[in-house]
Amino acid sequence: MKHILSVLVENKPGVLSRVTGLISRRGFNIESLSVGPTEDPTMSRVTAIVKADDVAYEQITKQLHKLISVHKITDLTDEGAIERELVLFKVNASPDRRNEIIEIANIFRAKIVDVGKSSLMIEATGDEDKLKGLEDLFRAYGIKEITRTGKIAMSRNSKDV
Repeated sequence: MKHILSVLVENKPGVLSRVTGLISRRGFNIESLSVGPTEDPTMSRVTAIVKADDVAYEQITKQLHKLISVHKITDLTDEGAIERELVLFKVNASPDRRNEIIEIANIFRAKIVDVGKSSLMIEATGDEDKLKGLEDLFRAYGIKEITRTGKIAMSRNSKDV
């Protein structure tokens, strides 16, 4: 099962290495990893997608709690969290097919961020299903290159009540 792990850590050198090392030493692959500072510049949030059964996942979280630099661990898996990912696509775009590609991008609320003689670069954000659908459509035109960020996630505001 995939687990979405949100870990609030001190924003110091070596902390990310210790967190990811602890997970990988247990034999688990991190499918997605995103790290960035929070509203407090002394803290960072690590969002990791880890594939593990419930027992193994519990072991990972127990071990993470033992790290001094870890302040809070939140499992967003079953919380109906908002998840997003950013993808850049470089798509073959001959002049006669360019408008079709732009129309597809517009339908998915993606942005054209660069135009070349024979390609377009498109920026898209969304959940996994949306981005997979967009990728499938662009494959018909020929994708030259794809790069993506790791997923980020946050619990919904309804959890604040």
